[in-house]
Amino acid sequence: MRHRKSNKRLGRSTAHRLALRRNLVRSLFLSYNESKYILTTVEKAKFVKPFAEKLITLAKDNTLHNYRRGLKLLGDEDAVKTLFDDIGPAYRERPGGYTRIVRTAKKRLGDKASMALFGFVLDRPAETAAVADSAAE
Repeated sequence: MRHRKSNKRLGRSTAHRLALRRNLVRSLFLSYNESKYILTTVEKAKFVKPFAEKLITLAKDNTLHNYRRGLKLLGDEDAVKTLFDDIGPAYRERPGGYTRIVRTAKKRLGDKASMALFGFVLDRPAETAAVADSAAE
């Protein structure tokens, strides 16, 4: 029975599951300068979201120790460099909720799995201020 088991296994072994988590987050961070999202299944996105959020929180405090922790967790120099140079400073003032999962209408062709766009929450202060000003008038 599955009672009170909190971790998601996704039908994979531990090593495969950790590699999947690392690779999805790496893909998300490397897509930051282009599309800012990746297409994956809803379950995988739900599985990866807490790990990505913790790494972004780690990158907000740009110290050598945190940089090395990021390298250990991700294992990719380019992704960690993007995380600490671009993503961390962009979300420094935000207290959490850096990523979001947006379900898409289309299902995957092979197995009809629900797909989602897993990406960053974009803050556009200029557009938000313009909308607020037009609403006030």
